[in-house]
Amino acid sequence: MSLTIVGEALPNTFEFETSALIKPSGFREYDARWWFGHPGSAKPPELNLIGVQALGMGLGTLIRRRGIGPEIVTGHDFRSYSLGIKLALVSGLMAAGAKVKDIGLALSPMAYFAQFALDTPSVAMVTASHNENGWTGVKMGAARPLTFGPEEMGALKEIVLAGDFDLVGGGSYEFVPDFRKTYLDDLTDGKTINRKLRVVAACGNGTAGAFAPQALERIGCEVIPLDIELDHTFPRYNPNPEDMQMLHAIRDKVLETGADVGLGFDGDGDRCGVVDNEGNEIFADKVGVMLARDISKLHPDATFVVDVKSTGLFNTDAALRANGASTDYWKTGHSYIKRRVAELGAIAGFEKSGHFFFNPPIGRGYDDGLITAIAVCQMLDRNPGRSMADLYRDLPLTFGTPTMSPHCDDALKYGVVDRVVADFEAMRRDGAVFAGQKITDLITVNGVRVVSEDGTWGLVRASSNKPELVVVVESPVSSDRRRQMFEELDAVLRRSPEVGAYNQTF
Repeated sequence: MSLTIVGEALPNTFEFETSALIKPSGFREYDARWWFGHPGSAKPPELNLIGVQALGMGLGTLIRRRGIGPEIVTGHDFRSYSLGIKLALVSGLMAAGAKVKDIGLALSPMAYFAQFALDTPSVAMVTASHNENGWTGVKMGAARPLTFGPEEMGALKEIVLAGDFDLVGGGSYEFVPDFRKTYLDDLTDGKTINRKLRVVAACGNGTAGAFAPQALERIGCEVIPLDIELDHTFPRYNPNPEDMQMLHAIRDKVLETGADVGLGFDGDGDRCGVVDNEGNEIFADKVGVMLARDISKLHPDATFVVDVKSTGLFNTDAALRANGASTDYWKTGHSYIKRRVAELGAIAGFEKSGHFFFNPPIGRGYDDGLITAIAVCQMLDRNPGRSMADLYRDLPLTFGTPTMSPHCDDALKYGVVDRVVADFEAMRRDGAVFAGQKITDLITVNGVRVVSEDGTWGLVRASSNKPELVVVVESPVSSDRRRQMFEELDAVLRRSPEVGAYNQTF
């Protein structure tokens, strides 16, 4: 079979109906993400169903050439177009000889779990995660519990854009019934809490609404539902627990009901956000410190992995040091942290975005927002008489920002970051003062994290899945120092006219 692969094609044209539209920029560092569009959208699509079919052919070809068995798990998130995209992907996979096991409507971690439960080496989960309606994508892996990184994504991109498919046929399709129950049974097996916790479960009308409330009820929580009804229009806000609008909604519900904790889940259920009983919206890296404290009591001398956006407390917290814990700062991205956790044998990995990874005995190494939620509830259960706000107050005070994302085109963002890194390297080499102090450290494993003498730091990196940069600032000293670092960091960014407006500030 020969396909014409194109990077641009407008709907309602002959070319769109006869060619595989698949924009090259959709192959990102560790997953695939395209603008598929929706009725009324003025933005031209970057992918059509023939393009999705080509992606399936390419993925099946890649897996075959690497000597991995033909079995692969598929699932899809709750969007109006995700089922159709999955079926197009399945047709391409089968043409390349894949034996597909379809678990239906699913969370991404449910698909990762299926690799273990169904003894299937590979996975292709159709999801746009927390992206707005109109986006789609695929999270892929062929070595459980890992997902693709840049090398695999580069090889897949090369195969697909060249139309270099091995269409050997012989594929098959099997729908796996009732897998939701299998997943929930495994998730909650042996996990019960003695403390009666009242928990707000917020799902933003995304896929997690069909899973999170039931999981929390099974372990003994009293669940207060918030936007759990499946509605792919996302009528209130986008299901993204890193977005302040969703966190504010959780805060309001917690204060209204007197809940012990609020837990929010993203569109495909692999992330969890936390609001304490006093309505404090706790950034995920601080939740990670709290969990690391709890886990390192049970497992002394534990190793943790965190991303470069995360708080400096992982290195400086006295409680973690007393428990013998050590922390490795690594590249942002679920595939990067997942691999690093496996490589170091760390007990857990934490991303500021809310992707948390737990190795045995807590999890299987992949990111699952429901495992995170259960871990938070178990932490509270192990601290009777203490509230979530009490545990949060125990942390040393720092002044951090949310993750801020100024627009920058995909084709330009890495060049901008390279220039920013070079600017800071020159400043440090010259002994220049930045944000009122000398630069004491530059962490350049992923963009640049510039650290001042008093521990105030700022990060600039390129987003891996959207046309944006990522900016985060934290100060252990004061909100004024946080503001000073942000303003000077932003001034460096503004030397590049390609950098646009922020999605949010603080």
